[in-house]
Amino acid sequence: MTIFLTVLLTIFIAEMGDKTQLLLVAMAGKYKVSHILTGTWLATILLNVLAVGVGAALGSYLDMRIIKLAAGLAFFWFAYSTLKGEDEGEEEKEMKHKVGPVLAIFGSFFIGELGDKTQLSAITLAANYTNHHFMSAFQVFLGCTLGLILADLLGLIVGVVLKSKMPTGILNAISFGIFAVFGVVSIREAMLLIFGAGTGAVAGYLIITVVFAVLCLYAFGKRRAGKH
Repeated sequence: MTIFLTVLLTIFIAEMGDKTQLLLVAMAGKYKVSHILTGTWLATILLNVLAVGVGAALGSYLDMRIIKLAAGLAFFWFAYSTLKGEDEGEEEKEMKHKVGPVLAIFGSFFIGELGDKTQLSAITLAANYTNHHFMSAFQVFLGCTLGLILADLLGLIVGVVLKSKMPTGILNAISFGIFAVFGVVSIREAMLLIFGAGTGAVAGYLIITVVFAVLCLYAFGKRRAGKH
């Protein structure tokens, strides 16, 4: 139980204020709670299976450039779709025909958490405590999973409360801001990893961000025109 409690507390603290916790606040204004819980819990289980199963060696098999770029583009997509302000019923039907809301949430959460400080903490804990013993590995996995779920539940509760107390327009603006900020940060990190701290990173970062801004302005203008 000592390993379990130590890992749970460590992961819970590491996740507090993390971007995936804040993303759940934004997702609460866009998706059903059941879809969010299913998608995030499936991603959490898979992430921690990877962390415990592969341990500290996991980092050597992952290209962080691809992960950061994919995460940034995913966050931009969520921000853009939030800004479009489509009818919720029609949007859910469209998502089911494409990838489904659960799969969209799963992918966004998985990519956002992969390589993050919480995931790296889980890898470190797995390397320190598993010692090739099944019960130790299981305690690490259980502690990581429950710690992440409990911390992210707080973010989801905040999102649900905001959704019930605030006008839809304000919550959508908050959701858009959260997705956009994390998208910008992830794209910047990806460009630095790809090009280094030079003009190439700045150019790539600006190009992608400007394209995103233009698409958002177009979506916002189209949305306002539709209301008149």
